Amino acid sequence: MHKFLVSSALFLCLFACAQECTDNICKIPGDGGDSGKPESASYLVLSPVPEVNVEKHPQGPRLDSLDGKTIALVGGSFMASVTHPELKRLLLAEYPTVKVYLLNEIGSAGPYPRPGVKRREKDEFQRRLREFRVDAVISGNGGCGLCTPMEVGSCIVAEMLGIPSVMIAAPSFSKQAKTTAATAGVSILRVAEYPGSFASHTREELLDNTRKVLWPQVKNMLTQPLREAENTSLQNEKCDNLDLYGTLEEIQRIFLDSGWTDGLPIIPPTGKAVEEFLKFTDLPPDHRIGDIPPAQRSVTVRHVAVNGVMAGCPPEFMPILLAFAEAMKDGNFRRTLISTHAWTPYCWLNGPVARQLGLDSGQGAISEPKNAVLGRFINLALLNLGGYRVKENRMGTFGYLMPWCLVENEQAALAVGWKPYHMQRGFALNESTLSAASSINWGNNLVPATSDAVKIKDMIAWDAVEKQQMAVGSGMPCVFRTFLLTPDVAKALSSLYPSKDALEKALVETARVPLAQRAFANYWGNPGSSFDGKKASLARHQARIAQEEQAIEAPAPPWLEWTGIKSMQSVPAMQEGKSIFLVTGDPTRNKELCLPGGGSTTVKIILPAAWDKLMEERGYKPLSSFYLKSDLSPDIPRPLPKGYSRPGVRGK
Repeated sequence: MHKFLVSSALFLCLFACAQECTDNICKIPGDGGDSGKPESASYLVLSPVPEVNVEKHPQGPRLDSLDGKTIALVGGSFMASVTHPELKRLLLAEYPTVKVYLLNEIGSAGPYPRPGVKRREKDEFQRRLREFRVDAVISGNGGCGLCTPMEVGSCIVAEMLGIPSVMIAAPSFSKQAKTTAATAGVSILRVAEYPGSFASHTREELLDNTRKVLWPQVKNMLTQPLREAENTSLQNEKCDNLDLYGTLEEIQRIFLDSGWTDGLPIIPPTGKAVEEFLKFTDLPPDHRIGDIPPAQRSVTVRHVAVNGVMAGCPPEFMPILLAFAEAMKDGNFRRTLISTHAWTPYCWLNGPVARQLGLDSGQGAISEPKNAVLGRFINLALLNLGGYRVKENRMGTFGYLMPWCLVENEQAALAVGWKPYHMQRGFALNESTLSAASSINWGNNLVPATSDAVKIKDMIAWDAVEKQQMAVGSGMPCVFRTFLLTPDVAKALSSLYPSKDALEKALVETARVPLAQRAFANYWGNPGSSFDGKKASLARHQARIAQEEQAIEAPAPPWLEWTGIKSMQSVPAMQEGKSIFLVTGDPTRNKELCLPGGGSTTVKIILPAAWDKLMEERGYKPLSSFYLKSDLSPDIPRPLPKGYSRPGVRGK
């Protein structure tokens, strides 16, 4: 058998010669006769990666000199309060005729919006660049997965106007900065690299590195002509049909070396296997779901099916896979997935389809095979449909858990008078939905050792206080949280809280953080810049926290009240509308699990017209066999806090 090279370079070669392929099928010759096929183990494999739909924008020339020029020195992330004033001083010292505008004078663009999305901040910054006749933009500092794209936005806006720019970032965020620009059509972004972690350096180190390391880079990058070798345009990886002849092991290596898998074995996505998936949707294979960020890949129904095959899903999961692909377009769910804090995406299902397919809502649910393959699909969908790549735009410092899939036990929820989650979002009881969210916590269960509803509520409130956006509660305190409640815990709570909303209201009143604790955590564990570390400075920080987060003298939290402390200055740790409650998990164990994370979105699962017939052929009972009955009516969804989409819109 012919042994072919297993590298992405091979595929790029194949892509380049695609026009020479018959019917868009690229063949790797074997030694199996005149046809070029080997005698065994032949595969027709479809690419899991859509083409990139990005319009490349021309960039203006760099400056001949900085003399007499107007510079916008913007961005406020990761010690910019130290580096930027020093850069301004260096600019004026070497070029006395230069004019410099700082962030508070000219603003910044914020994250560059995806095509078709309007963002006032970006438009205002663009207007100011023109109004102030800015000749160059310096933005920074990129020191985390979320702040880097935010600060790169100012560079993108500048380059779109033909204004040269430089981004400042720590070395491990340089590639993310360039990739972010490339997805907006700016193929060359120059990044001045700061040597290390901004917030870990003393003020003296920051100033010294700004003078000796950043300043020479910034000066050269604004004045040296662009070179084609700097081009980081996104490569078009599309080749929908690859006729690969080789062993299973060779196919695995091809996909791994091309960056199409997460490192685990995949099921080869043969044409026959993909066709089976396509039977379970009425959408045509080439129907465009949309351009999915961050790579702006033009995803079709076929691409979703290919990744479903690779993940090991059965074909009848196709409607669920399409629902998740739809959810990937929603920024409220998607936005946190690039963070260094490693929000892990997950989903949960509501409605009869999950029960019909045999997805698990009991003990060990996320590890049951049918649930697990959906988690694997999420991982591959992020990689191939969205273009999330580790060290490029998926920046988790220690990496990520494998995504997971949950199912709400709706019978248990209804039994205690609580509406399943999708009914809270306006869907009918027997409609099926997928909700996508993200979490920075898994495991570490709470075990309420009582049937007293008030005490269980108190313990859950304490759990929420302990499980905030970042360790020790140093980040945003009132984050989105999903609470997993086993049926007996939900039953005990329902004796006093007749609805999930009533439970959330009680938790919001109880879950408070002592002001001194909150200020200390945010001061010494600030997720962005560090502070000076002086006692007086910490006191000022506490005063600011008190004002911004509405500290009040309130009764001590129940977990401190018994000590004799009656009241204290505290700030809220929860906000109404930011909590999701799912009744799920082992029905014979008393457990609660708090999952703090990002926003979520809910999508209706659309079934094909012939669903019952298709499912009968595969040995399933009719969908109606899995309907539930209840006198409860769907809620009219209440206004949602910033960070959520309005559920019930997508797929309706």
